Amino acid sequence: MTLIVCGLSEVPAIIAARAPSHMVTLLDAASMIDTPAGLAADRHLRLSVNDIAEPTEGLILPSEALVQQLLAFGRAWDASAPMVVHCWAGISRSSASAFILACDRNPHVDEKMIAMRMRRAAKHAYPNRRIVALADDILRRHGRMVDAVEAMGDYEYSGYGVPFDFSAAH
Repeated sequence: MTLIVCGLSEVPAIIAARAPSHMVTLLDAASMIDTPAGLAADRHLRLSVNDIAEPTEGLILPSEALVQQLLAFGRAWDASAPMVVHCWAGISRSSASAFILACDRNPHVDEKMIAMRMRRAAKHAYPNRRIVALADDILRRHGRMVDAVEAMGDYEYSGYGVPFDFSAAH
């Protein structure tokens, strides 16, 4: 049950090398991509959203509907091949989404364990707090997901993330 978290520029090479069965794209509407060759359109979830946590004029705030779409898509994935989860830089929207998918797949696993596994895999990961908070409410985690990403501590800002594998299973 491997999730591959990355930025947009790494997507073509990852598709060629890893042959994922599914992909989640989290980009602003102007940057949204078509489904890459080698991936079926029905296995590509394209979510138009900006990397913000507060309403900002002209930008798309993460919403409950976005998180519901992500969860439904993740639940339809059989995990026989990896899923790519990417945003522009591979730091915030994608890491939040991978964390949410892993929490959903593992409802009885401590959220902090999942978050710390992400931190070990990627020093640059900084999950978007609004996306995580929305999922926390939807999944009825009573703040544990929010607390878990806060417990990850500081991140190493690099401007652009390095692709990393993150297991959706425990």
